Amino acid sequence: MERKIILASHGYFASGILSSLELICGKNDRITTIDAYMTPDYNLNEKIKALMAENKENELIVVTDIFGGSVNNEFLNYIYTPNFYLIAGMNLPLLIELITQLEFADSILEMIKQALTNSTTTIQFCNESVTKEVVEEEF
Repeated sequence: MERKIILASHGYFASGILSSLELICGKNDRITTIDAYMTPDYNLNEKIKALMAENKENELIVVTDIFGGSVNNEFLNYIYTPNFYLIAGMNLPLLIELITQLEFADSILEMIKQALTNSTTTIQFCNESVTKEVVEEEF
């Protein structure tokens, strides 16, 4: 059983963030992207159905752009599929954490939980963070 990641978004966000991820972590054949709705005849349901069939023997982590968005909602249909993990809120720190731990983690569930915890600390309002740092340094 192989571990794979699918990045799925509205528009080209998924392939764009994959470009950044590959710049930092290198190319990785375990990652696939879905750039939804880029053509008038795009059928997200069929695309997902094909990817799920392709990966039925794999552990599959799907990372979508927006919780409750159409891309995320379409994947929610598979939430009870064995070895399927769905994360909403795609961002680069999260993906770096996932991809660097993908091969080595004993538990994919624990790896995901840790990646979520670690990546949320990277979201900062820098104006306040820098001001807080300066104030703390003055004392």
